[in-house]
Amino acid sequence: MRQKLAEIKAERERVINLASPKAVERQHSRGKMTARERINFFYDPGTFVELGLFAKPRITGFDIDQQDLTGDGVITGHGSVKGRPVYAYAQDFTIAGGSQGSVHGKKTLRVMKQALKARVPCVHMIDSGGVRIQDAVTRDFNDSYQLYFYYHTISSGVIPQIGLLMGPCAAGAAYSPILTDFLIMVKKTSHMYIASPTLIKSVQFVDVTEEEIGGAKMHAEVSGCCDVLAENDEDCLGKCQELLSFLPAHNQEEPPVVPTGDDPNRRDEELLDIVPVDSKKWYDMHHVIQRIVDQGHFFEIKPDFAKNMITGFARLDGLSVGIVANNPKHKAGSIDINAADKEARFIRFCDCFNIPLLFLVDNPAYLPGVDQERGGIIRHGAKVLHAISEATVPKLTVYIRKAYGGGNPAMCGEPLGSDLLLAWPTTEMGLMNPDGAVNIIFRNEIAAAKNPEEVRARRLAEYKATFGRFPYHAAAMRWVEEIIDPRDTRRLLIQGLKLFSHKKEERPWKKHGNIPL
Repeated sequence: MRQKLAEIKAERERVINLASPKAVERQHSRGKMTARERINFFYDPGTFVELGLFAKPRITGFDIDQQDLTGDGVITGHGSVKGRPVYAYAQDFTIAGGSQGSVHGKKTLRVMKQALKARVPCVHMIDSGGVRIQDAVTRDFNDSYQLYFYYHTISSGVIPQIGLLMGPCAAGAAYSPILTDFLIMVKKTSHMYIASPTLIKSVQFVDVTEEEIGGAKMHAEVSGCCDVLAENDEDCLGKCQELLSFLPAHNQEEPPVVPTGDDPNRRDEELLDIVPVDSKKWYDMHHVIQRIVDQGHFFEIKPDFAKNMITGFARLDGLSVGIVANNPKHKAGSIDINAADKEARFIRFCDCFNIPLLFLVDNPAYLPGVDQERGGIIRHGAKVLHAISEATVPKLTVYIRKAYGGGNPAMCGEPLGSDLLLAWPTTEMGLMNPDGAVNIIFRNEIAAAKNPEEVRARRLAEYKATFGRFPYHAAAMRWVEEIIDPRDTRRLLIQGLKLFSHKKEERPWKKHGNIPL
């Protein structure tokens, strides 16, 4: 037995160090960790259990069979991350470029299946040159990345799935990371695209670079495919660990409670001065968020995409919450096509995993414009309404300032199921602002007057004293439940979260809704 164990130990060491020093050096020269370094960094020391270490690639009949590819270019297994179980695989670019052979596919699919069975998060560390052509010509489709799409979908809403793109991912395989719940990409070393620069040039006769069509920065700012941008591999893995800390292991578990030592009754005097009383002046909603949440810590999702909408995770008295907020610093906080998509997807994720939603409202409605209308703002905006109405988690709404027209239901007004409606003294609510309302309601009278401006000014003053008397008209009409001191926002939200912690909503049975995609 001792002799056999010694043999196994020696063989294990050989396979673990199978990559040539040159391949490892090349990986490091590109600013990337090796797959095993990533696994060791990510998991709590001594907890990772590797599966399929000695798996051999399928014989293809081509020269590649002469290479020792034990493990088939991917590390798979499970372990603990900050004390909680997580399954993961890490594609190994130092072994045949991390190319996806049949056994590689079997190993990664096994991880996805087992994570679903065990009801624990699944992390995908992606760094692959793509499909192994020698293997692919005679492979079974059930060993390929195409089956990833099925298991991503089956796992969606059951367990958290996080993609870590730390190298290339091209062609059809690129649909796998985008089917995860969150995708973290690394600056300069991550590239993801369907058509390569060479293919684009052959079809459209256009010269482009990998960075232009698939770089991390582009996906974070333009396409919206990247949820979180990382500086390097270590930062990417650290951000994944932090993201997991806000999430439950599965959809039938409550999010973790992490004591932060921040007083639930804390009042911040600076909240009195952050938001300008003049609704035409901008400010950064991030400053409001930071002064309300525990320790001012906010883990933002898609911070560089659709900046007029803010989404992310924070804690209130240790409880995980998903925050959805307008940001008047960008496009006056109005909701455009990209902001609607960003908001709807985030809401649906939080609802899947029992994470309460907090809406901080300051927007003048959906963004008007020819491009928005032709681009389908109605269809995209409806996704938000569907997502909010569908959500059964606690939904708390704080009106910071403007909430005009469609911007009100798009940020969870009472008809769409808000459980608590609080308003700051700066709140303005209605179909539109007083100037616009007066111009329409008294249009004929103003046009027929000898002194139109005098009539308009008089009617505007009357309107502001009645229907436009903010925020009292909103309270009178029960659009809000309470007008609060901004310094009490944190305390009241924490009370609301505890009050609705056992919230139950009965819904008609259905397979699923039909969101207007």
